[in-house]
Amino acid sequence: MSLVTASPPLDVEAVRGDFPILAQQVNGHPLAYLDNAASSQRPLQVLEAMQNYYTHDHANVHRGVHSLSHRATDHYEAARETVRAFVNAASVREIIFTRGTTEAINLVAFSFGQRLQAGDEILITAMEHHSNIVPWQLLCERSGAVLRVAPINDAGELVLAEFMALLGPRTKLVAVTHVSNALGTVNPVKVLIAAARSRGIPVLLDGAQAIPHQAVDVRDLDCDFYAFSGHKMCGPTGIGVLYGREAMLQDLPPFQSGGDMILTVSFKGTTYNELPYRFEAGTPHIAGAIGLAAAMNYLTRLGLPSIAAWEAGLLSYATGLLLQLPGLSIVGTARDKASLVSFNIAGIHPHDLGTILDQRGVAIRAGHHCAMPVMERFGLAGTARASFAFYNTRGEIDQLLDALRLAQRMFA
Repeated sequence: MSLVTASPPLDVEAVRGDFPILAQQVNGHPLAYLDNAASSQRPLQVLEAMQNYYTHDHANVHRGVHSLSHRATDHYEAARETVRAFVNAASVREIIFTRGTTEAINLVAFSFGQRLQAGDEILITAMEHHSNIVPWQLLCERSGAVLRVAPINDAGELVLAEFMALLGPRTKLVAVTHVSNALGTVNPVKVLIAAARSRGIPVLLDGAQAIPHQAVDVRDLDCDFYAFSGHKMCGPTGIGVLYGREAMLQDLPPFQSGGDMILTVSFKGTTYNELPYRFEAGTPHIAGAIGLAAAMNYLTRLGLPSIAAWEAGLLSYATGLLLQLPGLSIVGTARDKASLVSFNIAGIHPHDLGTILDQRGVAIRAGHHCAMPVMERFGLAGTARASFAFYNTRGEIDQLLDALRLAQRMFA
């Protein structure tokens, strides 16, 4: 990836010791977990942080006067500060805990979307995940706004000239993926953001596939919103983050209503809480936030440059081996790619590949990857996708290749 730099090498065998789930066998074979773009695994450090909260400090936050509530609140808000530092936000007021990337994008679509009127335009790309398509379609139905889609080329790269041509006086929001989950393409987001901001257009980045693999600095990117999930970066499921520029969030109406997002309630009216609590209605996923902070601390301790370097090596190794298989074609050959490979083998359905590989202990993803427009662009029903994390090894890629050769023999 573009942020790979000289860095200390990972001790991958030591790292794997932090992930006991990887030591198991599946169908009599060592597990080769290559479905990290769907969800990564969790290290002991994350599990222990959550267990410690549940066994020592669990209580509701922000409302209690007793000791456990104070401790839970302190841990929860310390987690927010960890997230702030991890993405280099200017203030914890800019860090909103959500259930994940999907809810974060829906929050923006609902709250920011109330500004849009008939004829306004939202610009996305043809490589988006459904979570960065459907919320805007629903917004367009409500408001009369128009969804514009910048095309991609045969390599799975954004056609930059077409994107720039679609930026116009009616464009009210740009919402693009930082890294494609189906193709691995790393978008030139700083270029896109600079072009949009020069025209006064806010930008949302779907960072779900980027933040596990590279350092993300929201102030350096200069984006207005950045959405990501915990479960793709060694954290818990059901927790995510929306970073929002404070000046932008300050003027947005609430997304959901209920406890904790209010200051006062009467039958005559309600006054809303300050940032970020205005966007965090109800009891939050306290243990999830604590687990996410532990995951961020774990990744920071390993070093994101070291992670990126190891994963880049895995991607290069896997790509070279896969291309040796007759009848195999890689879908998504961008010059700047994340550590995943989508592919098809002539005469074998991706679902059949996934099933056969599972019998050999290899976990991959098969299907449209919640990116059906991408598959339509390439004339495919789906692909097989192997996605790598820093705890994967070349030996697991060899295991993948052996299983693919078996599948070819079965369908010969």
